[in-house]
Amino acid sequence: MDSSRYEISTTRLESFIWISKEVNVDVEAVSRHSFFRMRFTPLLPLRRWLNGIRIHNARTARMICRVIPDRCPFERTVTAFGRPIFRIPPLCKLNPLYEELVDLRFRALCYLADECGEDVSVYFSCPKW
Repeated sequence: MDSSRYEISTTRLESFIWISKEVNVDVEAVSRHSFFRMRFTPLLPLRRWLNGIRIHNARTARMICRVIPDRCPFERTVTAFGRPIFRIPPLCKLNPLYEELVDLRFRALCYLADECGEDVSVYFSCPKW
């Protein structure tokens, strides 16, 4: 009873692992390639600044919630004589700072709800039915 029932025999394990000995990858050569060394991110400082904003008072949080809309303001359905002609899709996701702005608005709403105890439903626009 020396052997445990959870032991795996090596012959059984080798049948599940396949290692190709013909492929040689030079890891240093791949890491020296210019594509892996440098990425062009001109908006990175602005993204870091937006992510670094801390909300410490209710006045700033309210202003952020009013300035950053809760839905895309460009989304429209153009109608003529009561019939829809065409629809403009939401274009906000094309904004390279969209995620950071949505996150900042969410942090402001959380501050107002958790720290100040305000009703944040006033900062959401009503859907048009």
